[in-house]
Amino acid sequence: MDTLWSQNKETNFLATSLEKLVSWGRKYSMWPYPFGTACCAIEFMAVTAGDYDLARFGAELVRFSPRQADVLLVLGTITCKQAPILKRIYDQMPEPKWVIAVGVCASSGGFYQNYHTLQGIDGIIPVDVYVPGCPPRPEAILNAVIELQDKVQKEGFRRDRGEAGGTLLGIQAAESKVSLPVVVAKQEAERKRREREGASAAKGSSEDSEVSA
Repeated sequence: MDTLWSQNKETNFLATSLEKLVSWGRKYSMWPYPFGTACCAIEFMAVTAGDYDLARFGAELVRFSPRQADVLLVLGTITCKQAPILKRIYDQMPEPKWVIAVGVCASSGGFYQNYHTLQGIDGIIPVDVYVPGCPPRPEAILNAVIELQDKVQKEGFRRDRGEAGGTLLGIQAAESKVSLPVVVAKQEAERKRREREGASAAKGSSEDSEVSA
């Protein structure tokens, strides 16, 4: 075997570009930071366990310091009080960095359609992959990791966060660039609009019942 290797070592080579090589390295060496606030965090614990084995994708080195991580997984509901904390954690992560919104609460607010819950984290930070479900199964989280790996492989050296959109398992979504106060103000306006519509509907039904009586 040594003789065969010594004879062919000068002819064995791999043709590629530096950009593709770096992207391949980033693809299989992700360091996730789990920001868990609800039941989605329990599903992520299952992903890191032996049955699903996140290590197969090179992302098992979970870090709890944003300065040592490059993938932020938001796992659960984000309230308006938690939003500045999440934004600070994202800002402290070094480039290149990516974000996965795990579950419907992180993606769109879920069934918490009220004034104190952020209606999707993409209002304050860019999101690369959205994972539907309440909570999503571990297979869905693994699928999101694979989607993100494909995106990293295609990105190359340059990564402009201003152009980063989201992917709902392959479906593109636009990024919101508004600040937190604007997000909260829009949510409050939407809540008041729904209250007015509900009051109008209730008043209309009450008048109809009086006429029929």
